[in-house]
Amino acid sequence: MWTAAVSLAAWLWLLLCQGFFWRTDVRLPARTDPDDWPSVCVVVPARDEAAVLPESLPSLLTQDYPGRAEIFLVDDGSSDGTGELARELARTRGGLPLTVDSPGEPPAGWTGKLWAVRHGVELARARGPEYLLLTDADITHAPDSLRELVAAARTGGFDAVSLMARLRVESPWERLVVPAFVYFFAQLYPFRRIGRKGARTAAAAGGCVLLRADTAERARIPDAIRHAVIDDVALARAVKGGGGHIWLGLAERVDSVRPYPRLHDLWRMVSRSAYAQLRHNPLLLLGTVVGLALVYLVPPVALFVGLGAGSSGAAVLGGLAWLVMTGTYVPMLRYYGQPLWLAPLLPFTAFLYLLMTVDSAVQHYRGRGAAWKGRTYARPDAVVGEES
Repeated sequence: MWTAAVSLAAWLWLLLCQGFFWRTDVRLPARTDPDDWPSVCVVVPARDEAAVLPESLPSLLTQDYPGRAEIFLVDDGSSDGTGELARELARTRGGLPLTVDSPGEPPAGWTGKLWAVRHGVELARARGPEYLLLTDADITHAPDSLRELVAAARTGGFDAVSLMARLRVESPWERLVVPAFVYFFAQLYPFRRIGRKGARTAAAAGGCVLLRADTAERARIPDAIRHAVIDDVALARAVKGGGGHIWLGLAERVDSVRPYPRLHDLWRMVSRSAYAQLRHNPLLLLGTVVGLALVYLVPPVALFVGLGAGSSGAAVLGGLAWLVMTGTYVPMLRYYGQPLWLAPLLPFTAFLYLLMTVDSAVQHYRGRGAAWKGRTYARPDAVVGEES
């Protein structure tokens, strides 16, 4: 009963004191069109993205942007013809100018994606843009996406504006796991706190980040975060640490088309970076496991065990905690257009994430490291400067 009481207290604190993380109304802030539209360079790191590029790249090529804009797609050693496909799409679809280039293999101390981003940023800087749009190759943008991002950055005086792209939710496993992924992210990094000046919370969504070019240069991005597996959070911390004003919210018409049809696919997505999020610290891992169990697993266990053992106090407290948990998950399910009967299943989904986190630590200590698009990175004690 006392454990259930602690769990309920934790949920009441999360409900009221964790930046209202469960609300999904943090969308692109109020904005007005600037008198002069600044130049923008779009940087797209791409490794073996031929499957998604026909859907994502045309959405960038056809951006309705009043100012000067150019796209730099960095083919990071693809084996599926990604670079040639990008050139063909540009030839047949037209639109914004596209440059396709390759940086070669990353040197020690760099993750492959950030090495590709660095190459793209160097190409872009030769054009002298005011803003850089860093976006992944699986992200589709509405025709006015770039225009709205720039207007929001200019109006709000933001150094970085990031949108959490709406991930695909089509397969049964995607419906169960993906909304929870964004829910847990918002719980760790409440969006309202991120946009608040003076707040320490900093995060971004790597699939869509509009960044002032001079801010990136002052913060030495991406060089300063070259080892980061969780590059979006590292980028936001670098910008905010340098006094920059950042904003992160949920997207309305920026979507990821990358499929995760099987549990195995989602498991790899989460486990590749979960232990890096915990800074490869066994004590933080232990605390995370205990915390997840207390907050997400205790309520249903207390309810059913209390009912079975005749402990009305444990049953009531566990049921109330589960009810609060379920209620906080409903807005995210609505945002993703999913049935609300999935909300009471959040403890099961949290248990899956607990197992994924433990597996991430196991893979780390087996020396298998993290991976991005088929490239594996060494353990931090094997390569100087590496996190994973």
